Amino acid sequence: MSNPIFTGSGVALVTPMNADGSVNFKVLGELLDFHMENKTDAIVVCGTTGESACLSHKEHCEVIEYTVKRVDHKIPVIAGTGSNDTNYAIELSKEAKTMGVDAILSVTPYYNKTSQAGLIKHFTAIADAVDIPMILYNVPARTGLNILPATYAELSKHPNIVATKEANGNISSVAETRSLCDDDFAIYSGNDDQIIPIMALGGIGVISVYANFCPRNCHNITTLALHGNYKEATAQFLHSLELINSMSLDVNPIPVKTAMNLLGYECGPLRLPLTELSESNLAKLTDCLKKYQLM
Repeated sequence: MSNPIFTGSGVALVTPMNADGSVNFKVLGELLDFHMENKTDAIVVCGTTGESACLSHKEHCEVIEYTVKRVDHKIPVIAGTGSNDTNYAIELSKEAKTMGVDAILSVTPYYNKTSQAGLIKHFTAIADAVDIPMILYNVPARTGLNILPATYAELSKHPNIVATKEANGNISSVAETRSLCDDDFAIYSGNDDQIIPIMALGGIGVISVYANFCPRNCHNITTLALHGNYKEATAQFLHSLELINSMSLDVNPIPVKTAMNLLGYECGPLRLPLTELSESNLAKLTDCLKKYQLM
């Protein structure tokens, strides 16, 4: 594959908040430094894990701009700029480009949804308007809309549409997409529990929730897989699987932000409608973190 945006472990970064619910830029800076020091291969801000749906336009842009400046080209920065409103997605993507991001992440339209033909027109309109690499984001569990392999094949012909974050959970669909698309169209796992199978099919990494607090382990798993050492990659992946699965105790990013707070990263509260873990799930998460000797 020629010149991918990144290979390995990209973190779907949480957005830390102050007690009053405002964005905590001090902690954001500390998290960015933490990831650059601990082998994370790319930073993805203002995605689902970053509570982008509850950020104002101003906050969205401020987080992107701060991240680009703090990272200072040390590793790629990818900004979530997707929307179910094509015009707004174009506007936000243009702003992200002026801030200096390395790529944009664009989710499928949600709520109003569309057809496969509409997906092609939607993503093509964004890619035509913003001359910057674009990663599609396919997460039907949240959007109610799935990108089909044949649609990927058509979209991958656009020079700016270079990759997908695939979170549809269907490995057979990933295989078909790989068979239909050119090798220069990259696939990143969008589910941490599918890193190994997707990379075994030619995926080049993950955009990870788990990497928020275990960046080196996620980097190591993906690096081993990229070098063809699937025996060791799988061993490390399976060893971490219970911890990875604990991030599904509730709706993302509730468990990961809770874990970050338990581990002392001071990421603060969630924004409504997201709320804290139930007592039973908090106990399960705490037990899991202790089992892995993280606390």
